[in-house]
Amino acid sequence: MRLKDKVAIVTGSGRGIGEGIVLRFAEEGAKLIINDVNESDAKAVVEKIKSKGGSKAVAVIGSVASREVVQRLVDTAIKEFGTVDIIVNNAGITRDVILHKMTDEQWDQVIAVNLTGVFYGIQCAARVMREKGYGKIINISSTSALGNAGQINYAASKAGVIGMTKTAAKEPGAKGVNVNAIAPGMIWTDMMKNMPPERIQQMDAMLPFIVPMNRKGLPLDVANLALFLASDESSFITGQIIFCDGGMKM
Repeated sequence: MRLKDKVAIVTGSGRGIGEGIVLRFAEEGAKLIINDVNESDAKAVVEKIKSKGGSKAVAVIGSVASREVVQRLVDTAIKEFGTVDIIVNNAGITRDVILHKMTDEQWDQVIAVNLTGVFYGIQCAARVMREKGYGKIINISSTSALGNAGQINYAASKAGVIGMTKTAAKEPGAKGVNVNAIAPGMIWTDMMKNMPPERIQQMDAMLPFIVPMNRKGLPLDVANLALFLASDESSFITGQIIFCDGGMKM
């Protein structure tokens, strides 16, 4: 098992990409802290993991926009499992509005979760990882970091994640801490499924022209990449932004 007895925190892991990551990590023997703002979603994922046996999981409910919540994730990992080896800063929200109509609240909400929340995750986990001389920090960015109409808040937050990833990788690297980011493309999650049907139809029609692999991605596609970055197989890889997008942004 590639993550046997490693302790991993995955934010926003009650559904979607985050759920895919924790289920994949559990298959490889990780002990897991599940986090989500939705208590029923988080607990359902814990039960899925426990029903398969062999891996341990604990749910911590709350938004990563709160430093107290993020610190509680780290403290719970230490209390329950003794340490933190891996953190995946995955939690994210959208408040899509065209530029001239966006409100301060829509801007602030996205920045608080997608950017400040990632900063809290990096900082709180790195403090533990530096002391133990080992750690894997994986941040979830997006192809939208390169710009996407109607998402100036989301694009700014995800571009900021790239900057934080590269900066954080320069700091604790000598202490054995790897910091990398994944930039997913069109991943078939609830966030995409909840788009207006006509928008989904438009995307499907354009798929052969914008995604060379001619399919939407799945949470498992991102989870497999996260597993590699969380494992010791990636021990000499840091400061990298890896696009998981079927070639969309090549």
